[in-house]
Amino acid sequence: MFLPVSSTQGPLSPTESKKLPCSYRSLDCAELSGPASPESPCYPRYLQRHHSCDVHSGERDPGLTDETHVQSQSLEDDEQERRTALEKSIYVLSELVETEKLYVEDLGLVVEGYMATMKSAGVPEYLVGKDKIVFGNIHQIYDWHKVYFLGELEKCVCEPELLAQLFIKHERRLNMYVVYCQNKPKSEHIVSEYIETYFEELRQQLGHRLQLNDLLIKPVQRIMKYQLLLKVCYILNYYSVLFVSLSQRAVEVMCFVPKRCNDMMNVGRLQGFEGQLRAQGKLLQQDTFTFIENESSILSRPKERRVFLFEQLVILSEPIDRKKGFSQPGYIYKNSIKISCLGIENQCPDDPCRMVLTSRNIDGSMQRFILRASSPEIIMTWANDIIQMLETQHNFLNALQSPIEFQRKEIKSLSLGENLTTSPSLNSGLQPFSSASVDRQGLPCLRSWSLGVSTNELMI
Repeated sequence: MFLPVSSTQGPLSPTESKKLPCSYRSLDCAELSGPASPESPCYPRYLQRHHSCDVHSGERDPGLTDETHVQSQSLEDDEQERRTALEKSIYVLSELVETEKLYVEDLGLVVEGYMATMKSAGVPEYLVGKDKIVFGNIHQIYDWHKVYFLGELEKCVCEPELLAQLFIKHERRLNMYVVYCQNKPKSEHIVSEYIETYFEELRQQLGHRLQLNDLLIKPVQRIMKYQLLLKVCYILNYYSVLFVSLSQRAVEVMCFVPKRCNDMMNVGRLQGFEGQLRAQGKLLQQDTFTFIENESSILSRPKERRVFLFEQLVILSEPIDRKKGFSQPGYIYKNSIKISCLGIENQCPDDPCRMVLTSRNIDGSMQRFILRASSPEIIMTWANDIIQMLETQHNFLNALQSPIEFQRKEIKSLSLGENLTTSPSLNSGLQPFSSASVDRQGLPCLRSWSLGVSTNELMI
């Protein structure tokens, strides 16, 4: 365990002072059990401001009434709680900084080791063009953590209240992990093919202890760990409403980013889809359903399908059976439904786990996809997202076809006192709704939804 020490603070001993020139010194158990000193540079500013008003323990003043004594004792207890929380915060923040240093070193082994060597010496012909897929954008992650993020975390040791704000501020920057995780399945496939040959020779040449695949998994592990360390913010800032709010928001951010990373890793394992996934918009939902192709047929057997709901497309894929020799989990593309052709039928009251999606073909015929989820809540969530998305696109098409009429209807609805937030066309920026904005407690209106106007008809 480590604590920062300033140049003016006395060392543990003269010999230890010479041996520890860095900005961290070890903390023994006896020192941890004692209260943190207000004069310490690590004592948070918002505690230093209250130190002058602290009530120190001592013999009871005979002139104090019982009520005053109770208030004095309460202030002493509050101060002790603050100092206990401070000790815990220093421990966790110091651990965060130390593990961050090790993380940056591991990233450096990849960027300054493998990538630099392959760039200077060249890569074999069979790896030409694949080297970028192997490493993805790990160099961007390394540069940002080394140059900026590590230093900002070190500042948080002396000012713990800055920790939550740091993660909230860089929520968009952390999306580079989403890009890395989306590429990770392709990287795993290439590395596994040459891990015992070319990359093993490089490892021995560089003198690394860990293999390349062990180093490339580090960003995935790190982004998952931040949320665990951030939950300590409730301990750090429990006595401030503002800091508790910031801490909660920071934890939400670092739970959402890993979820997106996991989602995009699954998308990256999708095989056989010829289109560009980036062109399909954001991934709103993904889940595993039991799929029935022809419900009326006795011979139709239920199949397992992994379904991805994008803003522009619904993709149905078949999970790869590991028993057939596939070492990595994955999905094989089977079918898709364009959102412009998508519809959803009424929910069956007798089967709340059943959802029927329809796809309108060019010849006017309708194709039905019967999906069954593991719980009614999953169906409710998907139905909410699909209905909101179809309604938004329906309003968008109406605005393009008859802009004057559409504007007149919107003005009329506002004049009747309708809530502005109930109009997706006004508040969503004409963009499909994401699952994060849907009320999970409200039961969606599961009537049959379809745009009714194809893109070709609109262009005509």
